[in-house]
Formats: sequence, C-alpha cells, structure tokens
Amino acid sequence: MDTPGYIVLSRLAAQRRATDVLAANIANAGTPGFKASQAVFAAELTRQTGIDAPRGGQSLAFTQDRATWRNMANGSLQHTGNPLDLALSGDGYFVVNTPRGERFTRAGHFTLSPQSQVVDPDGNPVLSEAGEPLTLPPGDVRIEVKGDGSIGSESGPLGRLRVVRFEDPQKLIAEGNRLLAAPPDQRPEPELAPRVVQGAVEESNVSAVAELTRLTAGMREFQFASQFLEKEGERLGSAVDRILKRR
Repeated sequence: MDTPGYIVLSRLAAQRRATDVLAANIANAGTPGFKASQAVFAAELTRQTGIDAPRGGQSLAFTQDRATWRNMANGSLQHTGNPLDLALSGDGYFVVNTPRGERFTRAGHFTLSPQSQVVDPDGNPVLSEAGEPLTLPPGDVRIEVKGDGSIGSESGPLGRLRVVRFEDPQKLIAEGNRLLAAPPDQRPEPELAPRVVQGAVEESNVSAVAELTRLTAGMREFQFASQFLEKEGERLGSAVDRILKRR
C-alpha cells in the first residue's frame, strides 16, 4: 500500500471511533446526568523524504486521533416529586462509594437500600460530607433536602451531601453511563456553594436529532473513504499487472 492508502486508513480508523462515540451519545439520550461526548481529530502533517516535492505539492496530512471532548453543559431538570431524586443546578458531582473506590456522578436518581442507606441504581451508597454512607432513620418519610445539600427528616438534621468539583472535569474518566473516576492528577475539591434541587433529576444533555445528523454524515464519510480505498487497491493491482506484462 502506498501513501494515499495509509492516509485514508488513518481517516477510517478515526471515523470509526467517532461513530462509536456518537452511537454512545444516542444510546444514552435518556440517561440521567449523561454528558454528550465528541471525538477530536487533528491533521498530522508530514513531508516525504528522499525525493523532490512535485510542483504544487503539499505536505501529507494524516488524521490524528487527539482526544474525546465532553460537553459539560447542564441538562434540563425533570421534576419527579420523588424526595430522593436529586439534581445539581450548576457545577459539582455527587460522590458514591463503589467496590473500586469513590466515584462521581450527576445522576441523582437515588433510592433507599434495605439498610436505609441512600444508594444509586447500582446499589452504591451515596456519601455524606463526613465521608460516610448517608443513612436515614428507619420509618422516616418526610425527607427534606435543602439547596446546600443539608438533609433532614422528622427525626431532625441527618447530615449533608458531599458535593465536589474538579479543576479540569474534562479529564474525568467515564465508567459506564453514570459514573466518573478521577485520574491521579485530579483531586476532588468541596463545592462550596452547591445548588441541590430535590424532587428532580438532571436529564442528559444529548440532542438526539443533532447526534443522528452527525452520525449520518459520519457514516457517509466512512463510506466515501472506503470506496476510495477500494479504488486505490484496484489502481495498484492494475499497475502491478501492467508492470508484470511488460516484463
């Protein structure tokens, strides 16, 4: 394979990952707290060596997969009336304790476990400001969560939700559809002024129509690149046949 073929292959590989990212966005359009992602590419410029550049020739531009950008815009709030449905109107993340350690989430669709702990849909306990699982007194039904994360019931004050922020949330590592892990160079810091909304969940910020449009355009680009690569293979095969016939 010659240089044009490798350039097209680099584009195909990048477009395949972009398609995977778009498909994940569409699949999670209804996942609470989910943030849409977008693949980021760049052109890696190289020059041919050992030969003179043809007249009007340009640098060779390979497609380089640089990163995945996460759209941090807040999703709209869906009011449910469930006292354990909590949303963050602004920055910050709830903290849950998992078998792999602390994880962070914006999906505040919480429930009570048989042990009266507030847990996420996977059963991971939600942590309080003291770093302990948030536990409600058995039988309490009048649960009140204030805007600063303070929780109380008919039994009195019960603690305060731990809400944290990060210097660069783009570096957070997604684990599944709801949880995020912090890389070694990112430490959670307390969100000094959280804005917790009780009885609501933050919807995904994915625009399904926009993502479907991007997916359709991306599949067309993949198809065009595949056709070009196929024609390039036919061209090379034809060239080899002609050389062999002359010999």
